[in-house]
Amino acid sequence: MPDIYHTLSIAGSKECIFEAIGTAEGLNSWWTLTAGGVPEFGAIYDFGFGPDYQWQAEVVRCQPGAVLEWKMIEAAPDWMGTHVGFQLKTVGDATQVDFYHTGWAEITDHYRVCSFWWCMYLRLLRRYIERGEVVPHHERNDA
Repeated sequence: MPDIYHTLSIAGSKECIFEAIGTAEGLNSWWTLTAGGVPEFGAIYDFGFGPDYQWQAEVVRCQPGAVLEWKMIEAAPDWMGTHVGFQLKTVGDATQVDFYHTGWAEITDHYRVCSFWWCMYLRLLRRYIERGEVVPHHERNDA
């Protein structure tokens, strides 16, 4: 199975980054238009990206300040059953973010596009943590 992996360093604490990936306010600052959910094992997150993209995921791994992983349960067909996760590790004065989106059935055009967009969204996560910058959702494709 093809998987997506990205690693980046962010000048911020694991706790701040965990809040940005685990809370509705945090997620809406760099990825989603509307989000809901709590970082607890078994919890269901709602990820809204507009009227035609209302997705859900179940928390399958959660270690506050260190690990958050979702299993997609309502999404685009090729995202169904895939896992999206973050592992956080302090390295010097920064946090290493190991991101993954695993379980894709095959390499498709959508897989390639998603790998690219994950890079772009992770860049927005970094800008949010390091600068407090929130790019409006409708401008994120050009940021």
